[in-house]
Amino acid sequence: MKTKSAEQTEQPGGQAGGQAGGKPGTSMLRVHLWLESESGMLFGLGRVQLLEMVALHGSLNQAAKVLGMSYRAAWGRIKRTEEALGEKLLAQASGRKGYELTPLASELVRNFTAWHQEVEDFALKRARQRLPWDIKGFAAAPAKDPDS
Repeated sequence: MKTKSAEQTEQPGGQAGGQAGGKPGTSMLRVHLWLESESGMLFGLGRVQLLEMVALHGSLNQAAKVLGMSYRAAWGRIKRTEEALGEKLLAQASGRKGYELTPLASELVRNFTAWHQEVEDFALKRARQRLPWDIKGFAAAPAKDPDS
């Protein structure tokens, strides 16, 4: 878990750089959480974003474009997670071309996002208690879930 921004890198001698006197300005807490299986990456924020974009656009191809990745890379990530889970995350959309999230995928997105926020909230609270800097939380706005 890192709480330093790019401008607040550690300087030789153990002092933080960034502002005059070696004191950093506001730091932003970033927490990177993911789950792995024996075969590698299972689920994380990247998978959440990909699934949210599929739900929003109804298309894996459009979701991949929005996220700046190839269709092949997006498909591979979905397939690896489906294989590890033994269940599908995407289903053919009924009555149209494209995909929609399975109930499992919707549940995973909802629960992983909630869990990530709980861990980040706890980490922020503890960082503020233990570290001498003004630490802010990372305020990324998640994509809207069309199911809610």
